[in-house]
Amino acid sequence: MARCSGSRRAGLLALLAVLLLDGPGRAAVPAEAGGTSGLSAEIPVDLELVLLVDVSGSVDQQEAELQRRGYAEALSSPQVLDAIRSGPLGRIAVTYVEWADDSYQTTIIDWTLIDGDAAARAVATRLAEAPISTAFWTAIGPAIDYGAARFATNGYEGTRRVIDISGDGYSNRGRPPELARDAAVAQGITINGLPILNSRPNPWGGLPPLDLDSYYRAHVIGGPGAFLLAAEDFSTFGQAILAKLIKEIALAPAGRLPRQAAR
Repeated sequence: MARCSGSRRAGLLALLAVLLLDGPGRAAVPAEAGGTSGLSAEIPVDLELVLLVDVSGSVDQQEAELQRRGYAEALSSPQVLDAIRSGPLGRIAVTYVEWADDSYQTTIIDWTLIDGDAAARAVATRLAEAPISTAFWTAIGPAIDYGAARFATNGYEGTRRVIDISGDGYSNRGRPPELARDAAVAQGITINGLPILNSRPNPWGGLPPLDLDSYYRAHVIGGPGAFLLAAEDFSTFGQAILAKLIKEIALAPAGRLPRQAAR
């Protein structure tokens, strides 16, 4: 078998390094080939979107399944796909995280590019197939902190960065949500809220929150273009998330701090 010369071998290794992916949307480039930190530029998208979904103790298994189904159906709906296509780039990056107490934040879908029907259906399928688990307490502040940190090395550069947080109760663990919100907003991140208004008592007998929409407005949402859309109960959650995603995705780009300046 003929042996490769040293120069040919070096060229093949350099080509292989360029082809290897090092995280979503990042291609490794050898320094001698013109790379600096070894990573290429981030993939531009219209929106980087973190979906934070409450699976605390007040959310039973049936309600958790309704939430999952609502997001899966909304993300793959023609209306949401039309909203994605309406952007200048026609693509967004999404990650789906379920949260409960201050130590429970689980990434169910890591950062994924949605740029058409096939990508949206793949996300919906993965959501439907992933196992569902819950934890006891409700820690909105730590959930926001976790979501904000997810933007740092995701491999995408969005015109907007948005955290979409849904939940059915007040925060009762971890640092106050308004502190986490303010820290995220200082980084140029917008936080939108989807409080789930639910009249039934909590599973352990506690009374349901009566003014959750006001609580989210005062303590949770913030940043450029921030808004709140309440779901009347879990049965209408799918309709609410569909309307909310369309508004979030199709929202005209608002100015934000450049990422390097916001940190």
